Amino acid sequence: MAPRSNPTARQVRLGAELRKLRESTGLKAREVAAFLDSTSAQMSQIEAGISGVSEERVRRLAAHYGCADEAFVDALAAMAGERSRGWWDDYRGVLPQVNLDLAEAEHRATFLREVVMSYVPGLLQTPDYARAVFRYMRPDLPESELTPRVEHRMRRRVVIEGDDPTPYETVVHECVLRIRVADRQTSVSQLRLILDEIEKGHATVRVIPLDRDGFAGADASLLYMGGPVPKLDTGHLDSPTGSLFIDAEAHLNRLRTLFRTVKKSSLDPSGSRDFIHRLTKEL
Repeated sequence: MAPRSNPTARQVRLGAELRKLRESTGLKAREVAAFLDSTSAQMSQIEAGISGVSEERVRRLAAHYGCADEAFVDALAAMAGERSRGWWDDYRGVLPQVNLDLAEAEHRATFLREVVMSYVPGLLQTPDYARAVFRYMRPDLPESELTPRVEHRMRRRVVIEGDDPTPYETVVHECVLRIRVADRQTSVSQLRLILDEIEKGHATVRVIPLDRDGFAGADASLLYMGGPVPKLDTGHLDSPTGSLFIDAEAHLNRLRTLFRTVKKSSLDPSGSRDFIHRLTKEL
């Protein structure tokens, strides 16, 4: 397969998992290349996601590495066989690659768990709210670049609103719901959308009130995406300085623990819904 000039995060992840399997056996890339009648350079490209790999070759490699986890191997083979384009590809060359990678990761996820401490979750934002956030973070963006960012964010919501919705649970701090990123009407409309998504069963929302004792997770924002098997779970951290996908097991365990810890500080879904209702009236 021809080398890719700009592999996606998912393609890089597949290569990284194959590299982890090889390294777990102590085999060198050149030794595996000889087994495949290939070259060390091509092996390096496969493990970096720069070169594609067939489903059949993934299974051969897994067998050679002695991997007996059939569900994991099946999932890797399925990743190798992905050829269809997703809606996010419409924005290739228009938006940064990380935007496309996040949309694809959400699309492939078996469940989504999110903690937000700064803004309303992207999957629950209204167009006006999203526009205000983008405009504040990047005041230099021309309308030609701002509009596709807002459109892309709205289209991401298909994962929780489509025919086969992905289970989505988010924990938000009261500050997130009170901050007016634009004006009062935008804030009220935003809260009403969240309530609508709750009523439709598209999202499980939990709120951490300001007066909650024992909460010290002000920097706990995260997105956790379930894979077809736990080994292929993915974490995502976003900040003004960049975006990071996480796949190391130790780091994933930390994110799992962090989500459970933050969740304990929140109201239950029913109490959270009532809380948002009251806040809507206050605004």
